[in-house]
Amino acid sequence: MKFFAIPLFAGAVLCCTQAPAQKLESKEHIKKEFTLSQSASAVTMTIYNINGSIRVEGYDGNQVVLEVDQTISGKSNAILETGKQEFKLNFDQKPDSIIAYIASPFDSRPNRGRRNWDGPRIEYDFDLDFVVKVPHAMNLHVSTVNGGDVNVSDVTGKLDVKNVNGAIKIANAKGAANVHTINGDVVANFVTLPPGESDFKTLNGDIKITYPPALSVDCQFKSFNGEFYTDFPETESLPVKVVKNEENKTNKTVYKLSTETRIRIGKGGPTYKFETFNGNIYIKKQS
Repeated sequence: MKFFAIPLFAGAVLCCTQAPAQKLESKEHIKKEFTLSQSASAVTMTIYNINGSIRVEGYDGNQVVLEVDQTISGKSNAILETGKQEFKLNFDQKPDSIIAYIASPFDSRPNRGRRNWDGPRIEYDFDLDFVVKVPHAMNLHVSTVNGGDVNVSDVTGKLDVKNVNGAIKIANAKGAANVHTINGDVVANFVTLPPGESDFKTLNGDIKITYPPALSVDCQFKSFNGEFYTDFPETESLPVKVVKNEENKTNKTVYKLSTETRIRIGKGGPTYKFETFNGNIYIKKQS
């Protein structure tokens, strides 16, 4: 495989763990079904999770089938009962979207009541594990933070997938992808060449993306402690990009050199971006 090496540095992290205290739990299985009022390709399935995993599977049906395993836990019966009464998961449907989000004790949607997170401490814990079936052509905007991976398979629409402490895995994709996590690997395979630009990013983990042999794109990658590998045969380095930075009051324009390495595969095309801090980047050809 060809590779482009970049400077490496290593660091050490020291951590310690303590055994969790015994907790009381309340479990509930939630199932919702949604019928679409228009073509699946015009609808986005959105999930704003905080604790727990997300698995989305594309299928040949025309409904969205959403199942959630909800767990509320606490150190005492009083704390557990508070959680059972207070915690609330909501579902909103509009012609172009279906949204699942936490409504209480705070709103998990972006820019909706996040100030409440700084209020009185929540003594109970909650976990939501989502399993969702959607029509193949549906678009996704899904995210979680702690306690689970995000897995997407056989969904051919646009993919916007986020995690923080967990991996992201995507299988049999076709659409443009915006995929970010912090602590975990990003792994995806595409059965056709996605249109437009795509963006893959992690802080601590590898990025492994597989494309069909006919790939023809410009790749922009960045890693502080890793390397770039590809087994596509027609690969060339591109010049460092000069970026316009700012214009000052003396009518002078300031430019800077980009810190990304740029690679052309095939004859070039849309820009695919790949970035990690501690990890390697692999762009693989389907066999």
